[in-house]
Amino acid sequence: MTEATATRPGRLPTLTALRFVAAFLVFVYHIHYLGVFSNTSVQESYDFITNSAGGIGVSFFFVLSGFVLTWGARPDDTMAGFWRRRFFKIFPSHAVVWLVIVAMLVASGTTTKAGPAVANLFLVNAWVPHMDNLVFAVNGVTWSLSAEIAFYLLFPFLILGIKNIRANQLWYWAVGVAALALSVPLLSKTFLPGTPMFPGYDQFSWPQMWFAYQFPLVRCLEFIVGILFARIVLSGRWVRIGPGPAALGVVAVYVASLWLPQLWAFAAPYSFPLGLLLSAAAASDCAGRGTLLARRPLVRLGEISFAFFLIHLNVLNSAQAAFRGQWMGYGVFDRTSWSTPVAVLFLLGCLTVSIALAWLLYRFVEVPVMRRWAGPRPRRPVPVVDTDEVNAPTTTG
Repeated sequence: MTEATATRPGRLPTLTALRFVAAFLVFVYHIHYLGVFSNTSVQESYDFITNSAGGIGVSFFFVLSGFVLTWGARPDDTMAGFWRRRFFKIFPSHAVVWLVIVAMLVASGTTTKAGPAVANLFLVNAWVPHMDNLVFAVNGVTWSLSAEIAFYLLFPFLILGIKNIRANQLWYWAVGVAALALSVPLLSKTFLPGTPMFPGYDQFSWPQMWFAYQFPLVRCLEFIVGILFARIVLSGRWVRIGPGPAALGVVAVYVASLWLPQLWAFAAPYSFPLGLLLSAAAASDCAGRGTLLARRPLVRLGEISFAFFLIHLNVLNSAQAAFRGQWMGYGVFDRTSWSTPVAVLFLLGCLTVSIALAWLLYRFVEVPVMRRWAGPRPRRPVPVVDTDEVNAPTTTG
């Protein structure tokens, strides 16, 4: 299979299903802020096991973006067409959720500064290392969309350069870029100031954390790894690792990350093993072998994963507030704990509500918008001349 002759399936169902796995990992990570388990040992175990879940989930989305955009790139596409599709994929759903959260803030009497709120609306909130609630204002999870917007702007230029890399050098480039991503925390600790400290941590400062975890140009390294792995598969250079072994490799790196210093566990070690997993899954789908994740219900969950990602943290916050009788403001958690069975039921309820609301957002916002505005614009039909009338007299009026 070569890039010129490869048969690319219109859909990669395993990769679509994996999107929900990644979103679910972010969900389970955010749960630890609630402190729902009254049993101290259970809560501590949960916090430890899920400590890197959010980091690997976000990293998965960044690597996946580079992979699928390269996989689906069309030679006849234009920059304007590409950027239009990406805009309508992200912004309308984000704007709807943003408006809902702002309305909830106003209704609860909670105030937020206009500057951070506007920065969040226009998805530029991850560009400035400012502690004044800029990155996490309104819908805090959307700092990652700020990075995604940067990736989309850069993709037409990145793909031009990466397509010039010879096929026999792609693996070296993938290893090199992943190694550079692994070195980012060291660069951050070495060259950025050690104050002010990030709230709740004493190992690194806010600027160090921002550079290693949120700065869009740094996170673009994972996006580039995704581009490189897509080219590896399309150019016939894939080494045919199966999805099972690749998944075990991701699990092994995740387990190892639980003992890494926190600044390294945010993002640094994940891009290469995730690239292997995405490549293995795509190769399996291409060969028609499929995977357990390619089943329709899981693919459906993958399709609503973006909406789920946008919604889930506000659901957690609102559900906790319902039990307390007071909404604390978006992203502000006052821990409420229950026995383990009750806590598990509470979390399952939050998951169910998040999925239901995500389906509504997907069905009534994302899908209609994509159908209406994200498709190729119809070309103006070329007029057909009736040869029998070429010499007929013309009339006016």
